[in-house]
Amino acid sequence: MGLRKDIWRPAIIRASFEQIAAAGSIQGFDLQWLPPMGSFQFLADPFGWWRDGKLHVFVETYDYRIRIGAIEVLTYDADLKLIDRAPVLNESWHLSYPLIFEGEGETWMLPEAHRSNGLTLYRAVDFPTRWEPAHRIALDHVPVDATPLFHDGRWWLFYTSASREPDKMSALHIAYADRLAGPWTPHSMNPVRVDSSSSRPGGTARVVDDVVTLPVQDCSATYGGAIRLLRFPVLTVDRVEMRAGERIEAPVGFAPYVEGLHTLAAAGDMTLIDVKRTELSLQGLSIEAMREARKLVRRCVSGFR
Repeated sequence: MGLRKDIWRPAIIRASFEQIAAAGSIQGFDLQWLPPMGSFQFLADPFGWWRDGKLHVFVETYDYRIRIGAIEVLTYDADLKLIDRAPVLNESWHLSYPLIFEGEGETWMLPEAHRSNGLTLYRAVDFPTRWEPAHRIALDHVPVDATPLFHDGRWWLFYTSASREPDKMSALHIAYADRLAGPWTPHSMNPVRVDSSSSRPGGTARVVDDVVTLPVQDCSATYGGAIRLLRFPVLTVDRVEMRAGERIEAPVGFAPYVEGLHTLAAAGDMTLIDVKRTELSLQGLSIEAMREARKLVRRCVSGFR
């Protein structure tokens, strides 16, 4: 029973991914926070897409009373004034990490959904609020936080494995394909990296100074404790070479949200992040107690059938 609750809060930084990569920090850049949530609720995993002069920020929305994440979109005008907010995607399983990208003439969302035992790619029917499942992506493992990139004439997909609990944080895999629908070929070197400090994807993959660059989470001390930039000087179907950068952490001025940072997502000339605080309170304990009581009642009822 987890008594200490992670509470995340996203922000829009008025600096590009490349500027942050060069600085190795988010310290000192102007930012705007997304709206706060109620008690034991949060928004997390922000990904953004500009269209028609508006920034659409897709996020996971989560309530510890429900424990199934869903996807929302918050729409901002060019001055970053919030002008709309709407639900986007709900499934019977947990959804998070709503990565938005364009390719093959369509706009796509690739949310984290390993509790569905697979990975589903959604196509925009009416951007930004209506999406339909388009492809089920078959891989060597059920993926966690799958992150795509089109590079050197093919699609690449970075992900950790849901096969074992430690692998979610520490076992980086890569697959490649000619088309998003596949077939996807797992890299022969998988897992290409086993390191809890620099394996689990945490944002948009980019080519920076001609080098593929993937934000990854440093989970060595806590889940989503910081971001590192994992750079791939060599990325081919035969070979992978990589090096991890220094930790990018939540600045002390973000207090109380200084216990983690686990998303760095490019959105035009801006960047989206989320930072963490943890909460332990009597209300949190009561939420867990009620949850355990409901589970006990369900077991008792099913036992009498």
